[in-house]
Amino acid sequence: MVVCGDDGLAHRLAAELRGVYDEQVTLVVPPDRRTARPPVVGRARAASAALFDRMVSAAVGTVGRAAPAGQPAGPATGQRTDGEGVLEADEPTEAVLAEAGVARAAALALVYDDDETNIRAALTARRLNPRLRLVLRLYNRRLGQHIEELLDQAAALATGDETAGLEASTTVLSDADTAAPALAATAVAGTSRVVQTEGLLLRAVERPLSGEDGAGLSALALLSGGEQPPLLLPGDEDVRRAAGRQAVVLEHVSSPTDARSATPDRRLTGVMPLASLFSRRLRWSLAGLVGCVVALAVTLWLVTGISPLRACYITLLDLFAIDDPAFKEPLGRQILQLLSALVGLLLLPVLLAAALEAFGTFRTASTLRRPPRGLSGHVVLLGLGKIGTRVLTRLRELNVPVVCVESDPEARGLATARRLRVPVVLGDVTQEGVLEAAQIHRARTLLAVTSADTTNLEAVLYARTVRPDLRVVLRLYDDDFATAVYRTLRAAHPNALTRSRSVTHLAAPAFAGAMLGRQVLGAIAVERRVLLFAAVDVDGHPQLEGRTLRDAFHTGSWRALARLGHPDTSSGHVLEKGDRVVVAATRRGLAELR
Repeated sequence: MVVCGDDGLAHRLAAELRGVYDEQVTLVVPPDRRTARPPVVGRARAASAALFDRMVSAAVGTVGRAAPAGQPAGPATGQRTDGEGVLEADEPTEAVLAEAGVARAAALALVYDDDETNIRAALTARRLNPRLRLVLRLYNRRLGQHIEELLDQAAALATGDETAGLEASTTVLSDADTAAPALAATAVAGTSRVVQTEGLLLRAVERPLSGEDGAGLSALALLSGGEQPPLLLPGDEDVRRAAGRQAVVLEHVSSPTDARSATPDRRLTGVMPLASLFSRRLRWSLAGLVGCVVALAVTLWLVTGISPLRACYITLLDLFAIDDPAFKEPLGRQILQLLSALVGLLLLPVLLAAALEAFGTFRTASTLRRPPRGLSGHVVLLGLGKIGTRVLTRLRELNVPVVCVESDPEARGLATARRLRVPVVLGDVTQEGVLEAAQIHRARTLLAVTSADTTNLEAVLYARTVRPDLRVVLRLYDDDFATAVYRTLRAAHPNALTRSRSVTHLAAPAFAGAMLGRQVLGAIAVERRVLLFAAVDVDGHPQLEGRTLRDAFHTGSWRALARLGHPDTSSGHVLEKGDRVVVAATRRGLAELR
């Protein structure tokens, strides 16, 4: 595997490939400007090695120089190394890619922060190795679709094999798209141990097993207790014998944790209620005028003895001053005509005010909305950049009420907030009064995903002074910093839920799964072991096709959890051709299933 990048995602992805999947990786990163030297393979920087040690349980050593082009990779003995090859280069040029061994590699990940750099390197790599599996990091979704088709078509033409596009698959991912569901799920479910795809949200929680868990379908793992080691994917008998033992149990999250969030607030949806067109004072004025007209019509009916319908008609004519003067009519009729004319004069300014208010309401419908009064149980989202925009979209898909806070009036996410009619507070979150304008004192969760770690931390610390029990989820770039912040906040506020998340940590599993050609949805750590979740097509799998979800199970290896596209996780459904299922598996179990 070859990983090329210029930020933390490249390091995290390389560690994921080696620590979780036991793959041999060459990492291409820009040189350290303080000690810049010519490109060389085999010089793992101390910082990178230390990062790998912290992120994976296996120790990270060094690796010898990459083999010259045309020779087998690895040392002369042909044995696999235990370390990481690091190639330092400013840009992924053709020479750098060739030196990294792209011509012999199984997969290449291009995760530079610049879309153009990734596309240029992908075109070069496809020419060097038409059967190479490519994974690109692009923010532009539409461009990514075109690039996927272009590169797969180029592979098919270069090899003369129409199936080459399947083998040399090109996958375009965005760290924003892959991290946003986990951040949104953390805000909703309170945990990042979530697997989410196609509307299905599964949450893994730790709790002691009871006698009702004998079926074992929801038990992912038994945690170690005393001299008992952890057990992944236990069988029914193992679960029954482990009553009272701590276990990782799977739950289906179909809606936010509170019923108030499950029903969307009409003030935060795209539907404009009729009452929002006019102010309360104007509505009362209109109601008073309508009452006056009705009273005049009834009085005219009683005084003159004409039919009620004709009385209403004549009253309206008098109201709009288009009837003949009542010179020869009785005195009561003349008085009523004068009163109707007076009411008509009062009606004109009210109608004008109504027209102006309605016009102003429709005009401001395309502008940013302010948080409505009395709003509660919502999520306060800080930042509408790449990550914040994706998180906002996901939260609204889950019908979670949201109030956004953004300091940049030109932020890319403001258009999305305007389209979704989500209230936005423009201002620096570090300034006093901004979070109060977002009604943080009545919010359910604070989700800080700005690009500045210090801004996110400052906002969380201030919000905790307002609401000590507030659930907070903050995005931090560095893994070590995120861990330190989490531990400190948890110690300072033990009764409040605190989650700190690194986007690179959340996005790396999806990129790693794409490099392996697997639809890996996520990974959950169980003590020192890892449980993988993947989407698998039932067709062609004798272990799955024709079996129920309960029977599609191999103790200690893999278990079918639910059908994609079907929220019902009933274990009695018989899997058939065309079904796709979410599978929990160990690394070896997933390889066996495939």
